[in-house]
Amino acid sequence: MVPAPHLLPPDDALRRQLHDEVHARPPASLQLPALVTFVAVLNADISRDQEAAHLRALPGQAGLTAQSLEGNFLRLYLEGYSLKWERHSEFTRYSIVQPLAASDSVRQPAEVLAALAGSAQWLRAIPGATVAAVQLAMVHGDLQQGSALMELAQQWLAGSDIVGSQLGHGHSAAYTEFKIGADGFERMLVVAPLGTSQARAGRISQRLLELETYRLMALRGLPVVKDLGPELAQAETALADITARLEGNTASDQQLLDQLVALAARVERYVAIHSYRFSATQAYNNLVVQRIAELREKVMPGTQTIGEFMQRRLSPAMATVAATAQRLATLSERVSRTSALLRTRVDIATELQNQQLLEKLTRGQELQLRLQTTVEGLSIAAISYYVVSLLHYAVKALIAAGVPINLEVAVGASVPIVLWSVWRITRKVQVALDKK
Repeated sequence: MVPAPHLLPPDDALRRQLHDEVHARPPASLQLPALVTFVAVLNADISRDQEAAHLRALPGQAGLTAQSLEGNFLRLYLEGYSLKWERHSEFTRYSIVQPLAASDSVRQPAEVLAALAGSAQWLRAIPGATVAAVQLAMVHGDLQQGSALMELAQQWLAGSDIVGSQLGHGHSAAYTEFKIGADGFERMLVVAPLGTSQARAGRISQRLLELETYRLMALRGLPVVKDLGPELAQAETALADITARLEGNTASDQQLLDQLVALAARVERYVAIHSYRFSATQAYNNLVVQRIAELREKVMPGTQTIGEFMQRRLSPAMATVAATAQRLATLSERVSRTSALLRTRVDIATELQNQQLLEKLTRGQELQLRLQTTVEGLSIAAISYYVVSLLHYAVKALIAAGVPINLEVAVGASVPIVLWSVWRITRKVQVALDKK
């Protein structure tokens, strides 16, 4: 078959990558009955090389390299089970899917998982710290037999405080306890009628497992809030004290400025350390709300729905995190406003000092001008005196030469002329200097 000619302009460099993003993490197709063993670990200090090395420990995966994990998604099909690896920004997820036999319906999920040779050791050696671990059993059943379904759920979950609901307005039912068992796993059970498609079963498992993972990741902001609360209270008290002293003018500007700069640095450190965690908490909570909506739950008599249970416990925690994030942002703004007030007061004081300095300079210039005028008068008199003295000698020389001149009259008559000439020359020199 001849390929069709390309009729479009050249592709943008990111077109294929962005287009294929919607297919980057496809849900698994599950043939019921099945057991999904899910583990999510934090990967802050874990490299792809470490994760690739751990995956190579599986049978037949000796050739797997870190480059194989660059797409952040990998599905492996092994004898008796399949494994899905997914790496996210903060955590990595491992999902093991294995079929269940009819006889497994009366066994605990841990017993079924143990049937995989070496599975416990391999799970225990996953690089990272566990943040979520779920054993999800998916079996066939009649959704009309409510009491029988509850008995099956109690058998799988081995508990009495069961939360459950019908999903998709009735195409399946899900049960859980939201409790960690002695083996470290939470347990969930999904019951679907015969004929449920593998794609639907895969979507159900993905939504439930993502819901629990995102719930726990969202709650990672709560311990941060509890630790940050006392520090924010101290910072708010310190800011109130600085503001009061600023208002009462009971401390020097330099002292207030030093304290305010130290407080501002502390608050900005809180913002730098915790802003990502608060933003991530909000993002994860939005995903939780979205996944709950996608479940489209329907109430079953005698049980609380998964969404109701989760939101009743999760919403107060998320509200606390959001309030603390807003409290921190407000504190930063208050510090900025107080800094602006102090800066305004310092600027005003500086302007007053500059004005006083200018007044002193003006008075000094006036005195200098007066002194200069006085000096100029004295200079004219001195210069005139020397000129007249020279004329006195010149007239005496003329008299000695026989010129009939009266010495006193000639010298006396020259005094006003000399004074006027010296003053005139001095003025011209001053005017010429002023023009430069």
